[in-house]
Amino acid sequence: MEPLYEEYLANRGTVVKPYYWLSFSLDCSNCPYHIRTGEEARVSYTEFYQIFGFPYGPTYPQTKHLVFYELKTSTGSLVQKGHASSCTANNTHPESMLFETNGYFDSAIYNNDGIRHIILYSNASPCNEADHCCISKMYNFLRTFPDVTLSIYFSQLYHTDPDFPASAWNREALRSLASLWPKVTLSPISGGIWHFLLNNFVSGVLGATVFQPILTGRALADRHNAYEINAITGVKPYFTDVLPQTKEDQNITALAALESYPFNSTFPGQSPQGTSGQPQPNLTPDLRVPVVFVLVPFRDLPPIHVGQNPYKPRNVIRHLNMPQMSFQEDKDLSRPPIAMPAETVEITEQSVSSNKADEKKKKKKGKK
Repeated sequence: MEPLYEEYLANRGTVVKPYYWLSFSLDCSNCPYHIRTGEEARVSYTEFYQIFGFPYGPTYPQTKHLVFYELKTSTGSLVQKGHASSCTANNTHPESMLFETNGYFDSAIYNNDGIRHIILYSNASPCNEADHCCISKMYNFLRTFPDVTLSIYFSQLYHTDPDFPASAWNREALRSLASLWPKVTLSPISGGIWHFLLNNFVSGVLGATVFQPILTGRALADRHNAYEINAITGVKPYFTDVLPQTKEDQNITALAALESYPFNSTFPGQSPQGTSGQPQPNLTPDLRVPVVFVLVPFRDLPPIHVGQNPYKPRNVIRHLNMPQMSFQEDKDLSRPPIAMPAETVEITEQSVSSNKADEKKKKKKGKK
């Protein structure tokens, strides 16, 4: 069958119509070119902040979806990088476009059998609602290409809250997708991955801005995402780079930031832009205290080969569920993990020998 997409050469890469029948639309600013490859995939810092919620924390309500992606070989060599954006005119998510049968990824791997690993960096976790079927399309795609592995990183969970009508369906679909581990991994974007995205997918970000500290609000949101995805799927995130260790005088600030998540659209009284209209990434007002964390180097791992029939859902018992964590337990982020009390008993050879000697004396006295 003929592919659904149309691809055109641009100045710094290519632009792609995910569906050949798309045309320019007043209802969608990205139509018809929702997929962009190479350096065409870079977005402005302002757009990155508004959609991904970096560096200050999640932004609500979120109506746009954006997915950065990398296609790699089994040795980790980059074949292609790009992004896919949602279509507001047709209410289509980027994952649905990318994993469409006879769509862009389908054709890319069919024409380049060296691609063995797909990495997605999304502002929202994939859903499986009737209008999108993102996870179902991913599942079918992986069945078509059994040698390809998939890693998904997200900045916030999408429609998994129990109050949302389709949350049960989305949570079940996430569990089914996570059951394909190690062929599929689900992890929150955190730590060094934020710096990687700034360096590779955001335009106009130079120097120290690329390696700015992860702020408290963002780090706590990433930690919350790790806890939630584990609670939903029963599988511990494959990659988490959040170890907040704030000072004592920063505990109140950290708690306030945590309690504000995810209900506030942004921190009170703050704006992502200055008077010049340009983003101000280096501002650190009251609630934006940098988090001191241990940076785990981000490594591109080759695909993990799995056994026969890796698609059959299964219970993953390799990981333990994370303990129930309340907001109150996060008041003191510098406190070490809670452990069971243990009694230490010191036994020396001298005390054992002296006890044996006393017993021998008692037996001799008894004989007399």
